[in-house]
Amino acid sequence: MWLVVALLLRIPLGLDLYMPVPEDNPITSEKVELGRRLFQDRRLSRDGRVACMSCHDPRRAFSTPHAQALGVFNRKSRRNAPALINRAWGRAFFWDGRIQTLEEQVLKPIQDPNEMELTLAEAERRVGLDSTTIARALASYVRSMLSGDAPYDRFINGDRGALSQEQQRGLQIFRGKGNCTSCHVGPTLSDERLHNTGVAWRAAGATGVFTDPGGFGVTNKPEDRGAFKTPTLREVARTSPYMHDGSFRTLDEVVDFYSDGGRSNPAQDPEIRPLRLTSTEKRALVAFLKSLSGTVREGN
Repeated sequence: MWLVVALLLRIPLGLDLYMPVPEDNPITSEKVELGRRLFQDRRLSRDGRVACMSCHDPRRAFSTPHAQALGVFNRKSRRNAPALINRAWGRAFFWDGRIQTLEEQVLKPIQDPNEMELTLAEAERRVGLDSTTIARALASYVRSMLSGDAPYDRFINGDRGALSQEQQRGLQIFRGKGNCTSCHVGPTLSDERLHNTGVAWRAAGATGVFTDPGGFGVTNKPEDRGAFKTPTLREVARTSPYMHDGSFRTLDEVVDFYSDGGRSNPAQDPEIRPLRLTSTEKRALVAFLKSLSGTVREGN
């Protein structure tokens, strides 16, 4: 069961939002502060050199500059570490959507052999807390990571000068010819669903292979092959590299990929198709995406 926190989000996201919070984990300042300390605590990793913040850098909207997250003993994770902002409104977690709550999600990196490589029992002994307390504190802290008050927010709230003319053209493309809103919707700019854009597809002769099964590895549904969860676009200019594998370093590369229709494959999402954007349209779209960066805060 879920409660709704009775405080309006203080960083505007285009409208006033109430934060959903599970009934068994109400937010308190003490719990958020404990979560912050645990988020920075390197004792939660096998080699004592990695903390949650190692892959989710507050200076980068809680994302990583590495294509694949780097864990204990410099091991590479399978996938990129996505930005954690506005995850209070998340309905699916990890790139393959395999987890449904933050309380479950925050414990998985601790146990992952390529990330922090501890059992929950070891983690409990190291920090002197039971795993339920660790999970609830970390989840509460992650819920406090918020991004908003971007030029885009000010524009849709009535400040018509908040976006340049080029950015306004980019917004029109985003909503229209670019078809971006088929996946990037709502205040968090994510539908929280899995989509196959072809980014994991590699041609091999007359056929091809997926370098990562994506959601199929969780659901075993053929339509989820190579499908990954829609990431938020908030702070996107600060959170490169992009995609589940960090294969694109710039927003220009991302826009080129979608303009070309992704990579065609048997399970590709029908919404992904060639856009044939002009160079002017591409520049406008990138300019608009940069307007989605605003104020990031955490902890209160």
